[in-house]
Amino acid sequence: MKIETQRMEQQIQFVLEIDQLKQICRQSYLIDGNRRENTAEHSWHVALMSIILAEYAAAPPDRFRVVKMLMIHDLIEIDAGDTYCYDEMANQTKAEREQTAADRIFSILPPDQAIEFRELWEEFETGTTSEARFARALDRLMPLLHNFHTGWRSWQEHGITRPQVIRRCEKIQEGSERLWQLALSVIDTAVRRGYLAAG
Repeated sequence: MKIETQRMEQQIQFVLEIDQLKQICRQSYLIDGNRRENTAEHSWHVALMSIILAEYAAAPPDRFRVVKMLMIHDLIEIDAGDTYCYDEMANQTKAEREQTAADRIFSILPPDQAIEFRELWEEFETGTTSEARFARALDRLMPLLHNFHTGWRSWQEHGITRPQVIRRCEKIQEGSERLWQLALSVIDTAVRRGYLAAG
């Protein structure tokens, strides 16, 4: 395959590199419960979710910026893997592993795009803007919905409790009060039905 310019060569190399995201399995099961989702599926789903639910953001978001953040935010899992949010040991080294992954993966791109992608990823990670807070809210809400519609399968496999879920999901409130109320309703329903331990 002949590549016309160094810039395009870098871009195509990046496009091929991120194909690996399809191989990274998450803990959440698909809604039909037949297998776990992969990270590429998660990124697509939550990005589309941001377009559909934008009206519930705490502040009117730049929708395209939110979509870009959600498409980029998990690319580092190609190297760092998917760190299960309730795995305390793995989370101790998560930040370092992800920084190293970001250094390598984004550097494949031409410098201007590498800077843009890295800045979007860091914005998402730090939650410093209303767009990032909304994106992070959706990223926490999606696994909650997956668990609800698969009979809390993943949480039951790991013995997750309501206080753990509340701690993980409380940042939803920063991005959307309406979605936080939805999350609380889902969590309380899980407890009432005996799928999620109360404490």
